[in-house]
Amino acid sequence: MAKRGGFPGMGGGFGGMNLNSLMKEAKKMQADIEKSQEELSSKEFEATAGGGAITVKVSGSKEIKGITIKKEVVDPEDVEMLQDLILTCTNEALRKVDAAQAASMGKYNIPGLM
Repeated sequence: MAKRGGFPGMGGGFGGMNLNSLMKEAKKMQADIEKSQEELSSKEFEATAGGGAITVKVSGSKEIKGITIKKEVVDPEDVEMLQDLILTCTNEALRKVDAAQAASMGKYNIPGLM
């Protein structure tokens, strides 16, 4: 006769693991992940381009919080250069968020998540 709550030949559970214990671990991991995401969202990341001529601040939830442009960089004859600096700076700030997110989530070894 099989042990109560298990399958014949399985040692009383999923590979000998208690289902309640597995559910508790999953809930704890979910709470830890949510906490990590909240902490990341509250952080700000900053990048500069053009030797500090452009600064972009981005939240951990990838919302642009601010762009600072020094006056000497604004040249009506070369708008393309200013646009390129802003793009470069913004993309770098977003890469910093992605790197922090990967580092934060990397501690959770969940197949198929990353």
